[in-house]
Amino acid sequence: MPTAPEEMTLKVIAHIHTAFPTKFGIPRQSGLVEELRGEVVFTPEYRSADAVRGLEDFSHIWLVWQFSGAVRDSWSPTVRPPRLGGNTRMGVFATRSPFRPNPIGLSCVKLEKVDYTAPGGPVLLVRGADLLDGTPIFDVKPYVPLADCRPQAVGGFSDQHREDGLSVDFPPALLEQVPEEKRAALLGVLAQDPRPSYQHDPQRVYGMAFAGLEVRFTVEGNILTVRGIEAKE
Repeated sequence: MPTAPEEMTLKVIAHIHTAFPTKFGIPRQSGLVEELRGEVVFTPEYRSADAVRGLEDFSHIWLVWQFSGAVRDSWSPTVRPPRLGGNTRMGVFATRSPFRPNPIGLSCVKLEKVDYTAPGGPVLLVRGADLLDGTPIFDVKPYVPLADCRPQAVGGFSDQHREDGLSVDFPPALLEQVPEEKRAALLGVLAQDPRPSYQHDPQRVYGMAFAGLEVRFTVEGNILTVRGIEAKE
């Protein structure tokens, strides 16, 4: 039997376009804010209608992607998950930390449409993605409920640290500055509490880049208050 190589090269087949130019504010997992829209645009070599034939029959898909902002030459066997406050160390393979031997992520997203007529099509229109704008995609696979769904699964420390989310106070005058089609997604992102879990200063004003906007907010208790909205150039 031939010996498998110790290393291999993965080809980038697509990139995803999302509302997040920086990682601050990206939901911690896919599917938490389904109102978030994304577009998966294939690279020219894989831009084939035949390659996605039948994909539209599935409601959800898996995206296999690169933590492009976390590529390093070395790795650590332990990491500090933000969900645990950034103080407790866990084994890297017991977490979804981007700082891994192979910086590969996996996200389950809702497939809204396969757009064959879009420029650069076919383009996959998805919802609920937790990816940075421009993230390289290595593979797309259909989500198969019969095989992929495990209702009785146990989620380790993530089950013990589920967050109820925040109430969002968004003054109407500021909300009107957000394009109507982006409002539900932005509200969903803010309700997930974009702050690092170890920061709890009620006086601190946070800034989050979202869909061409700079959103400033504070958090006191379980209430997030939007303080300002500015268009980013």
